[in-house]
Amino acid sequence: MPAASPASLAEAPRGEWRGAAFLCIVAPMLTFEEITTRETWARFAPGFHIGDEARFRAAPALELGANRREELMGQLVFDGYFQESGLDWGLDVAAMAAAVRAVSAAGLLPVFAFVFDEFWLPFRKLRLWYAGLLGDYAFMPDFWAWNLEPRRGDVGWPPHRDKGHYALAADGTPKALTTWIALSRAEPLNGCMYIVPASCDPVYGTPSDNEIRFDLQSVRALPAAAGDVLMWNQSVLHWGGRTAPRATESRVSIAFEFQRADIAPYNKVVLKPDVLPGFEARLALIAQQILQYPHARTFDAATLAIARRLAG
Repeated sequence: MPAASPASLAEAPRGEWRGAAFLCIVAPMLTFEEITTRETWARFAPGFHIGDEARFRAAPALELGANRREELMGQLVFDGYFQESGLDWGLDVAAMAAAVRAVSAAGLLPVFAFVFDEFWLPFRKLRLWYAGLLGDYAFMPDFWAWNLEPRRGDVGWPPHRDKGHYALAADGTPKALTTWIALSRAEPLNGCMYIVPASCDPVYGTPSDNEIRFDLQSVRALPAAAGDVLMWNQSVLHWGGRTAPRATESRVSIAFEFQRADIAPYNKVVLKPDVLPGFEARLALIAQQILQYPHARTFDAATLAIARRLAG
């Protein structure tokens, strides 16, 4: 069967980036003063924490044995990603999903859920995984949260590579990793992730990776249960699907990115992964996410104004 017609990712249609069909983009219902007050956030997630450094540092790490490390690295090199299920997070994943939905319902972008420690703890718990797959590593820091609502016809991010072939070492091992965690069930009807395995992508890892040349039958849907982890290198082509009105729940997920510490930072600033940002620094980092991603141009003026104040 012929491969998909070559097309430049840079020139691909960007309709998915615009309006409510991409993300809930509405004027915030909270004022700047409310957003910057700790007490405001308690009503979104009763019992959640903000700035409990001792709890963050003491969070038990998920183990990664040597054999398992070799297996996962092999998957990263061959297909560019792996998926893990049944991890014992020690966290109330359903409550985390509810918090994201509550933040979204208040007219804020879902990424504001990162004001709570609970959304930083998964990264901390995966520290042995990052050390095993990257060596010494740093938080880039790039992160996001999604609440894809079927009633709005929301759609995930369009096909893209996080960093492209620059994020691969000469032996095909990753220089940077993206971790995506499902906080609710993710399936084709509510916009699960899709990926083109590296082994099926003729331009993967090459300077031509801004083109699309893969066979359409190579696309792999990645449905996930709440708590599942997808981890991919930053060269693999991936995207989020479009929701269908008959889906029974929104797709809630979070993602964050780490890189090897022995290479030049991909972002202007990288953070130590064992330090939990304080409340004010956390709000500034959230604002940075809103302002740095390409879809920022579609956000309403009130959202951008608050993000600029928080970042400034």
